[in-house]
Amino acid sequence: MDKQNGDKTIVVYQPIKYLIFIVFVSSFSFSQTKLDSFLTPSDTLNKPRRNAVVATQASMAGITLIGLNQLWYSDFERSKFHTINDNNEWLQMDKMGHVFASYQIGRFGAQALHWSGVSKKDQLIYGATLGFGFLTTVEILDGFSEEWGFSWGDIVANASGTGLYVGQELLWNEQRIHLKFSFHQTKYASQAPDKLGSSFLEEVLKDYNGQTYWLSVNLHDFFKQSKIPKWLNIAVGYSADGMLQGVKDVDNSMLTNKNRQRQFYLSFDVNLNKIRTNSRFLKSVFNVFNVLKMPFPALEFNKKGCVFHLLYY
Repeated sequence: MDKQNGDKTIVVYQPIKYLIFIVFVSSFSFSQTKLDSFLTPSDTLNKPRRNAVVATQASMAGITLIGLNQLWYSDFERSKFHTINDNNEWLQMDKMGHVFASYQIGRFGAQALHWSGVSKKDQLIYGATLGFGFLTTVEILDGFSEEWGFSWGDIVANASGTGLYVGQELLWNEQRIHLKFSFHQTKYASQAPDKLGSSFLEEVLKDYNGQTYWLSVNLHDFFKQSKIPKWLNIAVGYSADGMLQGVKDVDNSMLTNKNRQRQFYLSFDVNLNKIRTNSRFLKSVFNVFNVLKMPFPALEFNKKGCVFHLLYY
């Protein structure tokens, strides 16, 4: 009798489990469908989307500039607008940072307008130039700070990043060459934490010794009839080492300041935007993380010769 009751319980319970499972999967699939629909770019101008994009970008830019002015520049003396020539500092790694930032901000700006159904021309005029406009405004703030100054070298770097994006869109209607970034911690930050950072996040932003900027070229885009995997890129990187300050101090006997050198790299990379998936959500995630160079074996070329890295990032 107990056995029969137990069997009845099982008979009743099993369908309930399946029903709950089906409801859960159906709800998840429905939510995923709605999310994918939301993330799908509009074929025609979607004014609510466009207005939301413009308002969001303007708000973020405004809040960031106000925050910089209050939290960063307020710690230093103000001055009359002046320029500086810092083109010889940090072996130009800071200039590469400007190129990278301008390129990526412009890329996301143009893609946001594409999602809104804005015309290609307006994507390039108002979206791709977002990085140049924002960084130029920051440069003007530098010009009124006693600590820094307006740098024409930075302006050229900003224009180069924007030009890299816009030029490819005009030439190929796609990004065949991506500008990417990778970082590893170095021994130098602990020797000059005020300049190179005292925490991991600060080091990522300030320790130029650990930064590498890459031109990641998609091979299939240049050889579309070939059997080369669409996701495979070849990457050329630039970095520098041995820097504790912007320029070399000839009076400083520290070994690290005597070994300042440029480093060039050759490696492979993955173009995450070329990975096939039907999920718009995953495509969006891949698009964001495509700013980073994937770790791979690499050849390093410097003034001492050639070095092989089993895994470089």
